[in-house]
Order: sequence, then structure tokens, then C-alpha cells
Amino acid sequence: MTGTRPTVLDWARKLRAIAQNGLTFSRDPFDRERYHELEELATAMLSAELVAPPEALRALWKDERGYATPKVDVRGGVFRGADVLLVRERSDARWTLPGGWADVNDSPSGAVEREVLEESGYRARAVKLAMLLDKSRHPHPPGFWHIYKLFFLCELEGGAAAVSGETDAVEFFPVTALPELSTGRVLAGQIERLYQHRLNPALPTDFD
Repeated sequence: MTGTRPTVLDWARKLRAIAQNGLTFSRDPFDRERYHELEELATAMLSAELVAPPEALRALWKDERGYATPKVDVRGGVFRGADVLLVRERSDARWTLPGGWADVNDSPSGAVEREVLEESGYRARAVKLAMLLDKSRHPHPPGFWHIYKLFFLCELEGGAAAVSGETDAVEFFPVTALPELSTGRVLAGQIERLYQHRLNPALPTDFD
């Protein structure tokens, strides 16, 4: 876990959230102009920190409306003995636990069960929320969104390996011999911790 001292990226995300919230609730034209200026300042900061073109960042949040909140990412830990189910992402050719954004009207457990099926072809049932983590407090690569990551321990119930539009390979790997991971999505230590929850279901949920 990283320290709790804010970074420039943290400040930039906060500035953009303040701008979005202000544009949501303010009707005063002068205040709205100031919030747009604040949004552009946040864009410049994020562009410098993430080494990304400003127009690409604006495209990310062009449809974001209402009060700004963290996004929710769900990941499923499905084990067969000491092996864990991983899928390879087409976007970066690296491996991860099946998962993705929770959709509107999904329950958290329903979201992870759907993601496991869609990305791997396997049916699984969520049996425990093992970890609820703030992505920015762990050594993932820096990113634009402020994300809460929900890691569920899942029981394998059936199905067979099948790729999807987002994944191009599905395999079980020994927890002690993981392939190159998509570290924006999952870290080796998180998979290892999920396995500890698998071995000892009485462990309390990890958070933050």
C-alpha cells in the first residue's frame, strides 16, 4: 500500500471533481465560468501527470454528469486447487482476474458473476467479498479515474473456457507461477491475498 500523502494526481482528480460538482449545482453564469476554468486547470494537471493529450482526457469525462463519485471495479477470484483463473486482455496482451466496471442495476456479486462468465466462459458464484480497496492506495500504475476495487472469492460452478471481445485467452495458473499481469487491473499480491482467503474463509474482509 502507498502512503496517504496526496499526490499531484490526487489533487488534480479532486479539482476536476469540484468542477463537475459545481457545474452540476450552480446556475450562476459567473460561477459556472469559474468552474469551467477550474476544469481546464485540472485537465492541464492530469495531462502532465499522465502524459496524455488534453483532448483524450476531455473525451473520458464528456458524458460524466451529476455529483462526482469513485467508479467501481469488480474482480473475481476463481480457484481450482492452487490454480487461479486468469484471462488475457486484448488491449495490452497481459493477464488479469476476470472483471470490469459494475453496471447500473447490478448488485456487486451479480456484477462479478456476470464478468467472470462474459470474459472466461466459466460460471462462478460469489461467496465472499475478500477485499475492498482504493486503487490509488496500492502500487498500480497511475490512472485518471478514482476507483474502488472489489475482489470477490468465487466458487466455480461449471462452463468451459471461452474468449470474448475483451479477452483472447483463458487459463488456470498456479498462484506461485503467475504470468505477466495487467497491473492496472490486478497485482500479484492481490491474487496471493485472495488465495489466502480461499484457504482460510474466516479471514475478515480487507479494506482500503
